[in-house]
Amino acid sequence: MKWNALADRSLDGQAPTEDEALAVLDAPDTAVLDVLAAAYRIRRHHFGTVVKLNYLVNAKSGLCPEDCGYCSQNRHSTAEISKYGLMDEDEIIEQAERAVEAQASTCCIVISGRGPSNKEVDHVTRAVRTVKQRHPGLKICACMGILKEGQAQRLKDAGVDRYNHNVNTAASHHDEIVSTHTYDDRVGTVNAAMKAGISPCSGVIVGLGESHEQVVESAFALRELGADSIPVNFLIPVEGTQMHAEGRGEDLDPRFALKVLSMFRFVCPDREIRISAGREVHLRSLQPMALYPANALFVSDYLTEPGQEEESDWSMIEDLGFEIERVGAAPVPDGSAAKRRASEAAASSSGDGAATAEAPAVEQTE
Repeated sequence: MKWNALADRSLDGQAPTEDEALAVLDAPDTAVLDVLAAAYRIRRHHFGTVVKLNYLVNAKSGLCPEDCGYCSQNRHSTAEISKYGLMDEDEIIEQAERAVEAQASTCCIVISGRGPSNKEVDHVTRAVRTVKQRHPGLKICACMGILKEGQAQRLKDAGVDRYNHNVNTAASHHDEIVSTHTYDDRVGTVNAAMKAGISPCSGVIVGLGESHEQVVESAFALRELGADSIPVNFLIPVEGTQMHAEGRGEDLDPRFALKVLSMFRFVCPDREIRISAGREVHLRSLQPMALYPANALFVSDYLTEPGQEEESDWSMIEDLGFEIERVGAAPVPDGSAAKRRASEAAASSSGDGAATAEAPAVEQTE
């Protein structure tokens, strides 16, 4: 495979085929540097050498009725984690201040559960309004599960910039990891957020027992879904979860993780590719190299697992000769999914293009 030729085609606006994407994952380890160099050309074209930092606020932990086999917060998990109800508004605001201190340009507010009650949405939106008043340039991402009718619009009105709801794996593998909701439930919530004008964030967890073909399937699905931001997680097999009991994630190694990130860059060239949970575990000493295909990462801790110290991330970025995106400094890159949707919406309203498809209805059970 001629990796630079694949990059040339991407820069010309041509997507790879699924076979070509699979070839990235199946490339011999001796080709990793060539694959990275080609992927970096695409990353540099769309994002330069800027690295976007995201900070997680675990605003409600555990107590989840879902049975996601990878999650330490699910109803069957025996993992030893902190469990608590929704944080006070002041605590959420204080954690958002920590995001700014950590040099993050996006603060992600996450609550566990199938989906939020209207009371929880009101609680979070009040906190968001205060944060936005204090730090208008700080982007707010909400991750609250499956949304009910009207909730996405309320989040948008409060100032939420982005909504995260990961598809987690390929549609063909979804039923192997969870039974309490469907793949379409997840896609429906991403579409509901998009319909409300919120930037959609959706990604994957690699290491759930999926095939290489299914990793590729998920990348093309996210491209088609229009996710502006794609977090790529590598499974942390937490003791007490189904995935730990099944030995999932044990076959991941740093070189394959780099190939996965590169494949996502080839398939989704102008999207934010974010190195997420598991990077410390699976990339290990090769973490810096992951920023050649990826352009974002989570700084500090994850939801229930500790992450790398933020000072180490700052040093890693500096040592690469890259720079951290400053709060409110970076515009949406040209060619992004967000700009394409805006252009399509304008064409639709003027009668020059097809109307945007309606988002599928989503259901929520309390």
